[in-house]
Amino acid sequence: MSVKCKFLLMSFLLGIYVTSNADTKINIPDEKLAAIAERYFERHLQLDPLEGSATTGEARFEDKLEITISPAAQIKNHKLAQDVLRELQSVDEKTLSAADRITYQVLTSEMQDQLEADKFPFNLLPIDQLGGLPVYLAQFGTGQDIQPLKTVTQYEHYLTRLEKLPRWIDQAIANMRKGIKCGVVQPKPLIISGLPAIKALTENNIEKNPFYLAIKNIPENFSAADKAHLIAIYKKAIQAKLIPATKKLTFFLENEYLPNARNTAGVGALPDGKAWYQYQVMHHTTTTMTADEIHELGLKEVARIREEMEAIKKTYQFNGSLSDFLRWQNNDPQFRPFKTEQDVLDAYEVLNKKIALKLPELFGRMPKAPLIIRPEPELTRATASDHYNSSAPDGSRPGIYYAVIENPAQYRNTKMTSLFLHEGQPGHHFQMGLQQELSIPKFRKFGWITAYGEGWALYAETLGKEMGLYEDSNQYLGHLKLELVRAVRLVTDTGLHAKGWTREQTMQYMMDTEGSAEADARRATERYMAWPGQALAYKIGALKIQELRARAQQKLGEKFSLRDYHDVVLCDGVLPLSVLDTKVNAWIEAQQK
Repeated sequence: MSVKCKFLLMSFLLGIYVTSNADTKINIPDEKLAAIAERYFERHLQLDPLEGSATTGEARFEDKLEITISPAAQIKNHKLAQDVLRELQSVDEKTLSAADRITYQVLTSEMQDQLEADKFPFNLLPIDQLGGLPVYLAQFGTGQDIQPLKTVTQYEHYLTRLEKLPRWIDQAIANMRKGIKCGVVQPKPLIISGLPAIKALTENNIEKNPFYLAIKNIPENFSAADKAHLIAIYKKAIQAKLIPATKKLTFFLENEYLPNARNTAGVGALPDGKAWYQYQVMHHTTTTMTADEIHELGLKEVARIREEMEAIKKTYQFNGSLSDFLRWQNNDPQFRPFKTEQDVLDAYEVLNKKIALKLPELFGRMPKAPLIIRPEPELTRATASDHYNSSAPDGSRPGIYYAVIENPAQYRNTKMTSLFLHEGQPGHHFQMGLQQELSIPKFRKFGWITAYGEGWALYAETLGKEMGLYEDSNQYLGHLKLELVRAVRLVTDTGLHAKGWTREQTMQYMMDTEGSAEADARRATERYMAWPGQALAYKIGALKIQELRARAQQKLGEKFSLRDYHDVVLCDGVLPLSVLDTKVNAWIEAQQK
């Protein structure tokens, strides 16, 4: 009975709690806990309506933009976490069903994490190598992201949101000036990398300005009067508000911030940096592992994966070191077969159809939302990586896999299978899509925990073996390359932030270990510099899911069903790894009876 997660259907979704003596009781959801969870979620989205657009897709958020980096917003978020924890004290966890207990544990963990995060000045670093919020908002003009642009009202809502950006920029500048005074500033390379995308927003020719993209994509079915109206108000806002604000930001970054940006690479070099990094390790991995433990784990994983790569190298009859082989493979024309952007997109479509045929063998339950493939918008191609945007719960927006295609002739096909398994299905699209369909509190339905979400997506890459997708040695090498990247992250992220590695030292390690091109190593290194700890979550989470699978197989023997195991892992949405461990153990025990 894998379709509804067998035991999880009974135990966690319907709330039947299996006791040690195998007695059961039907759960009536705890009304007090449900009310606390609902109030929290609503207050949270009011404080960050941009997240409301990204998660729920509700129209009420379309025109709103709160200045979440302001001191006032920080205080409100802190108070919200305190209020929720105080309310949770009135709930007796011991009396809760298994389903409610998960909600209680996840909400408690999330609020404790927020209070811990508030000890560190994240808001003083609002601009990174991607350009920050101004660039992010400009991307919405495609109409393909979280900002819907199908009606005149939606166009007006988007412009209302954009017109609030100058206030955000003023606050960002104030925050960065404070950061200069207290020594909390970004590394110089991040600002240098982010400036071109921000500068593009200052284009005086309005029709070439990225903020005008929405008008370029205006639906043909709009009336002439509506088109004229929208063109007029967009041009006026871009000319009078958005261009001056982004010019102000650019001038500040070039003339005031960049000269004061730091030459060090890791967060460990900042005031209280060691504690700051350890918090981010805990936040992203949901474990108590130390930086040293993760670094050593990374070195072991790197050695293991490279050994497997050595075996593949022999099949190519390549004479030279493994790093030389990986560099050769990166650059050989036979692995760059595309001529146009559409060639790349067509190859992904073929792969998607092939994967779809295999999924019923591995999953009892699959998301209802469709998955489509699109190229990354031109504005962010130079700094983005292939990624996924989740579908809207109301079905108005499908799940989207964005392929970053800067130059089709240089697009390598080696990693395509693993990339799509990770970002598309059964990776992020399955995990996020199924989560939206669950009967769980909204803060969990739309929640995110890096170790679980990225861990699942990395684990999903390994399923290419079960699907027969890695029989091609080129695609299997691509899988190992991506796995090596995640293992290298354990070494380089901790190296940068806990061991004082430089940007150049980190890039060199990647080039030597992965055979990376310098540009790829730079892009990856700057990402880890900007988001300390985030890159650790992939391997830590995937290893936990693989460990739990091996445990279930060992204990259940012939009773083990991979379809059921996958459904169990996905049936409660994102969870801290310790909660996931407890849940899977309970499922194993139930299957043994």
